[in-house]
Amino acid sequence: MYIEQIYTNCLSEASYYIESAGEAVIIDPLRDTDKYLALAAQRNCTIKYIFETHFHADFVSGHLELAHQTGAAIVYGPNAKTNFAIQQVADGEIIKLGQLQFKVLHTPGHTMESTCFLLQDETGKDYAVFTGDTLFVGDVGRPDLFGAVMSKEELAGYLYDSLQQKLKPLADHVIVYPAHGPGSSCGKNLGKETFSTIGTQKASNYALKDMSKESFIQEVTSGLSTPPQYFPFNAKINREGYALMENLKSAYVALTPSAVAAHQANGVVVIDSRTADEFTEGFIPESIFIGLDGRFAEWAGSLIPLDKTIILVTAAGKEQESMTRLARVGFDHIIGYLSGGFEAWKTAGMKIDMIINVDADELRMDMQFDEKLSIIDVRKPSEFANGHIDVALNFSLADLESTIADLPNQDNLYVHCAGGYRSVIAASIMKKYGIHTVRNVLGGWAKITEVTDMPLALPSKSAALN
Repeated sequence: MYIEQIYTNCLSEASYYIESAGEAVIIDPLRDTDKYLALAAQRNCTIKYIFETHFHADFVSGHLELAHQTGAAIVYGPNAKTNFAIQQVADGEIIKLGQLQFKVLHTPGHTMESTCFLLQDETGKDYAVFTGDTLFVGDVGRPDLFGAVMSKEELAGYLYDSLQQKLKPLADHVIVYPAHGPGSSCGKNLGKETFSTIGTQKASNYALKDMSKESFIQEVTSGLSTPPQYFPFNAKINREGYALMENLKSAYVALTPSAVAAHQANGVVVIDSRTADEFTEGFIPESIFIGLDGRFAEWAGSLIPLDKTIILVTAAGKEQESMTRLARVGFDHIIGYLSGGFEAWKTAGMKIDMIINVDADELRMDMQFDEKLSIIDVRKPSEFANGHIDVALNFSLADLESTIADLPNQDNLYVHCAGGYRSVIAASIMKKYGIHTVRNVLGGWAKITEVTDMPLALPSKSAALN
């Protein structure tokens, strides 16, 4: 038996390679499948199955890609209805893999087709359970991402039954391998580890504590933030199908500066994936910064409609990675990248824009003398509530475009987030909408709190305990 967790930090996503006697199964693969094919080739194994724990909302699965490349069967649990051929398995069914076997555990709640796969070793002993988005480390899957037919309370009721009847009865030693780790929007507050055991989760996970169904429903459905806008579209893509990556790559070509300018004039979105420092020093006017060194694909999907046509500006050597990471969340209309990067744009004598950076000390000084200064905090409302500059206005990045008309754009706008990534995204959006009195606060909230006389509004200790 061989198990490898393949973890993708920028999406907080875990897929799995399990092997026995020359046969392998891939669980919840990403759309770019090279890593799975390489691992199977390296270990001289045949990929026999592709297990899908549910219709993922936060990324486009590699199920169709892998099936096309290997001929492996795509396996879903009960209630899964797709526009492509699958092997649908029943609750309790056994699937053989070499000298191992998987027992199918239908666990509706996060979604109605959600299914866990219980791995039993060569002796038939329960060894590990691949829980998808049903059970995370320290959390469970949100029941509000697919609620067009069913309310989040109804789904939470199913989730309670699934946890109580299918997962809690498993032995404490059974390893829990979830589909996501910390930072994922598929749960409320996932723990920092990417795997655990049933025993540890029964002792520490709030959702596995002894409580009534009514209490569980209240607990699981409260405090849910708005999910990213691309989630329902990804779930639909995973259910209905998509274009293969080989077709996307053939349409992705190098473009001259003049070609990029012409496409942009016709409404094509330009995304710049360089670092925040590089972007603020100079960029194509009206381009949107989303740095490859952060949660690149997630923020792109949260801010830009998936049907938009896109051109990329990247650091040298990052052209393919930028395209691939966008394809992971369903961007299928990426027509090219700026050949030679931003340096080529400058060399061609094209217009450029910039964003002024200021440090936290300079912000404090300007606050004392600039009567036309407004501080725009683009963190989440929950982050803002946990502490902010007392005169700051909260315009969450996820909602910025829909609220941009409410910005005091006649003022000098000092924009900050937690560390400096989201604030540059926000500043680029403001620039795109013609708001040019923008300054980016370097280091964000982390640096602001180091300024000794900065006027801060902080929650009281009693409030923090409640």
